[in-house]
Amino acid sequence: MHDRDMKVVVDFDLCESNAVCMGIAPQVFEVREDDFLYILDENPPESMRPKLEEAVAACPRAAIKLVD
Repeated sequence: MHDRDMKVVVDFDLCESNAVCMGIAPQVFEVREDDFLYILDENPPESMRPKLEEAVAACPRAAIKLVD
């Protein structure tokens, strides 16, 4: 059990499925053929935090956030 569980939250009203996040963290984000973004792992391991912070920063619509 982690002492801090991180949760990935996407605002799907803002998300345009640009797939920038998928390019950075494909273990967590996937844009499928229906052009919708799917979160593959809402509670990724802490080791993923640097990549997820990069995905948050790179999102053109600022639709992703990390919640502790």
